[in-house]
Amino acid sequence: MSKDENKREVMSQLLQLVAPGTAFREGLENVLRAKTGALIVVGYSPEVMEIVDGGFSINCDFSPNYLYELAKMDGAIILSEDIKRILYANTQLIPDSSISSSETGIRHRTAERVAKQTSKLVVSISQRRNVITLYQGNLRYALKDIGVILTKANQAIQTLDRYKTVLDQELTNLGAFEFEELVALHDVTSVIQRVEMVLRIKTEIQRYINELGTEGRLISMQLEELVGNTEVEAQLLLKDYVKELNDEKIKDMANSFKRLASEEMLDHYHIARLMGYTQLNSSAEETVSPRGYRVLNKIPRLPSVIVQNLVEKFNRLPHLMMATIDELDEVDGIGEVRARTIKEGLKRIRDQVIIDRHI
Repeated sequence: MSKDENKREVMSQLLQLVAPGTAFREGLENVLRAKTGALIVVGYSPEVMEIVDGGFSINCDFSPNYLYELAKMDGAIILSEDIKRILYANTQLIPDSSISSSETGIRHRTAERVAKQTSKLVVSISQRRNVITLYQGNLRYALKDIGVILTKANQAIQTLDRYKTVLDQELTNLGAFEFEELVALHDVTSVIQRVEMVLRIKTEIQRYINELGTEGRLISMQLEELVGNTEVEAQLLLKDYVKELNDEKIKDMANSFKRLASEEMLDHYHIARLMGYTQLNSSAEETVSPRGYRVLNKIPRLPSVIVQNLVEKFNRLPHLMMATIDELDEVDGIGEVRARTIKEGLKRIRDQVIIDRHI
């Protein structure tokens, strides 16, 4: 997992911990409305013990009201790792002063240093600015107003809808080119670009959903409806067109696309090179032929082992399309009935793609 992916994963977990609908978020909101401010450490460890001075042990079940009442005191509150118990209250935290901090207020500066020193989640609630800020390690994130997040999420959903419409059309065009044996490498890289853009917007919306908690149910449903099986399509697309077919390499390739900068993602030659096409003087316009994974997966109730056997036998989609029922019948796991189903399915898919292309 790359550094950026790890950072996104940690942020996703943090946002789910404090999402609306959780008891912890309810307690934080109570403190925020009361304008008392608070400093809360989630997790108790030897590293935390070293910087705790004073206060008193409580060790009671967590409740939003208890958190609110204890926040009225000046000191920090320490919770268990699972946020099910309140362990200490009114403690003074004395982190290493040599740890760098970009914060100006005492509470926020302490929170940042404690987070860096202990790697625990530290929540600072500003008494004056009415802001909840999360710190963990070098991560810092200020929670936004629910209304603001909803607006951004809805805008992102609209953008995703537009991108998905274009992607669907490009996939239809690619399907038509496949049956006409006119696919250029540039057509493939163009579709991969669109797929990656859709998946990046999906990741952004997922972060909003994590932060919205129970308020993000409708956004989540819309996201699921729009994205559908895009990731599966992306996987099949790579299996169809990578230079060297290897499941492990395809997985690494998909991860490489996620790590690409925006400029690299828009570079067709860069994507082609990642797919194994190293000789790229004019090959971007040369025709390439799919193995047939994507088309075969559109035939209902066709097991993946049969799809694999078909690809190994015929190697390319054009060869598969020209195969007779007797030739299909010779493939392991395929009888005469299934052979007819595959032959009719391929013809139906081809006809439908041609029709869809001209709608």
